[in-house]
Amino acid sequence: MKLYSVSAGYFKLDGGAMFGVVPKSIWNKINPADENNMCSWAMRCLLVEDGNRLILIDNGIGDKQDEKFFSYYYLHGDDSLEGSLNKLGFSMADISDVILTHLHFDHCGGSIVRRGNQLLPAFPNATYWSNRFHWQWAVQPNEREKASFLKENILPLQESGQLRFVEADETVVDSGGVVPFSETISIRFVNGHTRAMMLPQITYKNHTVVFMADLLPSAGHIPIPYIMAYDMFPLTTLQEKKQFLQQALNENFILFFEHDPQHECCTLQQTEKGIRPSAFFPLSEL
Repeated sequence: MKLYSVSAGYFKLDGGAMFGVVPKSIWNKINPADENNMCSWAMRCLLVEDGNRLILIDNGIGDKQDEKFFSYYYLHGDDSLEGSLNKLGFSMADISDVILTHLHFDHCGGSIVRRGNQLLPAFPNATYWSNRFHWQWAVQPNEREKASFLKENILPLQESGQLRFVEADETVVDSGGVVPFSETISIRFVNGHTRAMMLPQITYKNHTVVFMADLLPSAGHIPIPYIMAYDMFPLTTLQEKKQFLQQALNENFILFFEHDPQHECCTLQQTEKGIRPSAFFPLSEL
């Protein structure tokens, strides 16, 4: 097995929204804002080469929206999903599986491309993986979250026939349980950010690498109160963070950050202030 960090580019989001109740005087030291209060964030995907499977976890914002949409998010940098895959020696057609942690546009927008008047899978030979609880949540969204669930990112997946659901019952999902995906990957469910978000856990070189998605979008979100205003159920996130971080510390997990603009991975340590990062390093150093 090999793991690769894959950059789908960078975008900007409001710093206050990203750090919730934490004052700007504190969070601005972690990720300094520009004159519009916007902070830069990565869209970092994970590629798992495992036998005859090439598994991509999340795929960024994509490029099919109109100019007005992209003007809100200030895409920047030279990286693109396809370009990053090509640099590793892979093409979009090589991907066998796409695990979508959840269906917010900055995590699944690269799933679908526009070809003339058609919306088609960007990975023509891939099976796309969600779960039935999150899928239902996304296709019948609440008023607060529906701006993040774009129909053009979601419905063509079902229409393509390439969509499948990770098998899990409601008890497992609601309790934050873990289910197997393959011999080396398992899926942890969390519900604070959105209903039934999936965090892939990968056994790699005698380590457990956890793709953090939006439970911990960056290392700056490790302190317990640092919870995004985007989260649907922030008190649930708080409990999920406490439980996860304690397990991650006890079992020496490696955390892989999707949105941290600087750090790809870290380990954890116990400090007087609580659980905090111990060492930062790129995935390639594992």
